[in-house]
Formats: sequence, structure tokens, C-alpha cells
Amino acid sequence: MVKINFLPTLEDAYGSLSQEQLEILRQQVLSEGGDIASVQSRFNYAWGLIKSTETDDQRLGVKLLTDIYKESPMRRRECLYYLTVGCFKLGEYSMAKRYADALCSHEPDNHQAKALKTMVEDKIQKESFKGIAIVSGCIAVGATLAGIMFRAKKRWIGQENSSS
Repeated sequence: MVKINFLPTLEDAYGSLSQEQLEILRQQVLSEGGDIASVQSRFNYAWGLIKSTETDDQRLGVKLLTDIYKESPMRRRECLYYLTVGCFKLGEYSMAKRYADALCSHEPDNHQAKALKTMVEDKIQKESFKGIAIVSGCIAVGATLAGIMFRAKKRWIGQENSSS
């Protein structure tokens, strides 16, 4: 069986829906009974929330997808992909990597999943380098300040001894 990939790219997740479009998806879920709404309606709403620029919306989207993942084995592939995207957008890179790893372990030949995993790993690496640079910079500043203070103390002690 050949799987056709109809998953959006990570860049697609940054094109948010209008508030009206998001409200239509929300109303669809509410009209179907909220938590008992169809998986498809909740999934559509979750994806719309993840595309949002609002962090609270994105978090709700991730929560909805997590619920769908747990209750609907048939949607797990899509949920893993969109959970990766949602966590990536939220800056939760370690969780994004876990979801991407899970997806790639189930579908090692899925090029979109591999590309998404690579993007997550690249972001983690960049964030690690930033952290190392910040720590190194703080250490350098601290060492410089300690050196300045040591020299100043040495001069002060030297002046005090010469005036005695």
C-alpha cells in the first residue's frame, strides 16, 4: 500500500486563519456537542488553533490533538505530525522532537516527517548553541570583572602600604 502524503509543511502552520474562519471551526465543534464532536471537526479546529498566532490557541490545539491521538488510532499519524508542528511553534522543542521521532519510527520513508524532524533538530541545535554562547559570554564577563577587581584591590593595597 502506497501512502500519499497530504501533510502541510511547517511553513504552512504559520499562515493563520482569520478569526472568522477559526470561529466557524469552533462553532462546528460546539454544534456537535463539544467534547463529543466528531474527530474530524475537532481535528480541523485543532489545526486551525495551531495555525493561530496566539499562544493560548496553539496550546488548546495541542491539547485537542493529544486527546484525538489517544482516542482515535486511525488519526495518530496526522496527530503526531501536527503535534510536532504545534510544539515547535510553542517553542517546546524537546516535545516536538519526541513526536517527530515517533512519527519517523512508524514511517521511516515519509519524506515530510523526516524534513520536519530535521527542522526540529536544527532548531534544537541552534538553541543549544545560543545557550552555550550566552554562558560563555557570562563567564568571559565574569572573568573580566574579577580581573579588574583583583587589579583594583592590588593597587589599593599597594597604595595603602606605600602611605604607611
